[in-house]
Amino acid sequence: MSDDIILEISILIILIIITGLLSMAELAIAASRKVKLEKMKRDGVKHAQTVINLMQNPNEYLSSIQMGITLIGILTGVIGGSTISKPLETILEEYNIPFGNIFAILLVVVITTYFTMVIGELVPKRIALNNPEKIAIKIAKFTTILSKISTPIVIILSKSTDFTLKIIGSKKTERDLATEDEIKLLIKEGIKAGTIEKEEEDIIKRVFRLDEEKVDMLMTPKKDIIWIDLGEGYDKLKKTIIESERSIFPVARDDIDNVLGVVQTKDILSSLLSEEELNIESYIKKPLIVPENLSTLSILKLLKENKEYVHIALVVDEYGNVEGLITLNDILEGIVGDIPGIDETDEPKIVKRKDGSWLIDGGFGIDNFKDFFKIDEHMPQEHEDGYTTLAGFILSYLERLPELGETFSWSNFKFEVVDMDGHIIDKVLIKDIE
Repeated sequence: MSDDIILEISILIILIIITGLLSMAELAIAASRKVKLEKMKRDGVKHAQTVINLMQNPNEYLSSIQMGITLIGILTGVIGGSTISKPLETILEEYNIPFGNIFAILLVVVITTYFTMVIGELVPKRIALNNPEKIAIKIAKFTTILSKISTPIVIILSKSTDFTLKIIGSKKTERDLATEDEIKLLIKEGIKAGTIEKEEEDIIKRVFRLDEEKVDMLMTPKKDIIWIDLGEGYDKLKKTIIESERSIFPVARDDIDNVLGVVQTKDILSSLLSEEELNIESYIKKPLIVPENLSTLSILKLLKENKEYVHIALVVDEYGNVEGLITLNDILEGIVGDIPGIDETDEPKIVKRKDGSWLIDGGFGIDNFKDFFKIDEHMPQEHEDGYTTLAGFILSYLERLPELGETFSWSNFKFEVVDMDGHIIDKVLIKDIE
């Protein structure tokens, strides 16, 4: 093999390697996330800002890299097709192989294409995808220099690209704005990889749900509110406070709709310990009043912003009637799940029985119900009817008030209404048919 052929093959290999570097640079910058680069910049990583600048002006680096890849592709074809194929053609002619010139060119093209795809495309791009930010930072300076060298051509190509995109109506978008669905997918990948715990996923999912949940999904309904009636005697008030073990009570006169405010148990206890005459009205504090159609996240913001209120909100309807109350503890439980021992004296809302069935309160939140039984699909008429509790689902599904002991089936579950409190579905028995 002559020195000329060795030189030409060496040049061809170098060109393919350069193509690989350009392909790796292109994909590394394109696949990098700005959030990670901003963190690396704060940590003092060199050239992180350079990559951010390149990402903000993609036309410049894409035009430079694409121009380089195109020129190298042309040079590779020229060197391979017109020079290396000549000696190969001579060898084929010595063996009297017909169409030796065509076979020589085809063979060189196939070999060159193979190594260009593997070394110049596939391997570099896989490397870039493994750690795009790290690779992008390493080749940032090289990409910047290439952009400056090819500035005149880049300007023409960039303007042409922008003009073409404008004609077809393609608008620039912020590529680093992560959606809620994308974050959920990342969380699932993190669970599979073992970097995110299942409990963390549950909390994050509940946080996302706060903005969609209406207050009635977490509030204590009107019928279950334990309140202080100023129209009752001292002994009855004392019994209510002691037996409920609550830390805060709404205060009203004769009817909960005539609410005057809220009082904290610690204030009453302080008065009793100091042997002062108990005057509950002097300890009444202004509660936060919120409409029933407000989201849980909005209430959380209001409780945080209005520090003069105690951490409780009374929920009213459009006529001003009290529909329920919600506390910071209710919202916290909506995020992390039930917290036993914190202002909780009621029986658990869901109990598993010995036969494998579950006894559930009718007021059990429908989202909590779906989480508990791992139901990913929408419940029937969930969005159309807007129900938020298990009782609401039953009323929507049956389209009427059920009778005591009535049963029905949905999906792989059998429902039985086992307790009614007037027109209220109090307890439901659920069995997994499968």
